[in-house]
Amino acid sequence: MEKVSKYLERLLNIFMAAALGMMVILVFGNVVLRYLFNSGITWSEEMSRYLFIWLTFLGAIGAFKSKEHLGVDMLVRRLPKGAKKVVLVISDLLMLFVLFLVLEGSWKMTMINMDSKAPATGLPLSFVYGTGILVSVAMGLILINNLYKVLSNKLQEKDLILISDSEELIDFQENELGKEEKQA
Repeated sequence: MEKVSKYLERLLNIFMAAALGMMVILVFGNVVLRYLFNSGITWSEEMSRYLFIWLTFLGAIGAFKSKEHLGVDMLVRRLPKGAKKVVLVISDLLMLFVLFLVLEGSWKMTMINMDSKAPATGLPLSFVYGTGILVSVAMGLILINNLYKVLSNKLQEKDLILISDSEELIDFQENELGKEEKQA
């Protein structure tokens, strides 16, 4: 399971890098063409927009897997281990419900726009709305995996918090430790 997860994460990163690279080339190329040659690529802006949408949603998957989304964990950090598990299970179940709503809405929008085409590129608009399907399924699988680990006691206490520490918190804790050592 870990090998599959690492492979998919690597594939996700490659796709995000390729999308970012293509966006830079399309936008820069279009700017150069406009200012130097009074022409441009008609579909460049539209394709860049779609790549940005995909890049944003795929980045959300990567950030979710790495626990890098913003959040407030001040209360959860102070709870005992059993309470942390209960809070984690409840929050995961709530997130699964929200992801189900996103999946349902994205599916409906994708089906509605299956025959609609983008004006410049001619791509089906379901290409854009399908991002919600991919994101909700991917994040849902990550959540189900996390729930399995929590319920089968395969997580350590530090893993029961859904947010990774930021550098500011680490600096703050080091400063607080330094003050306590001076006082002692």
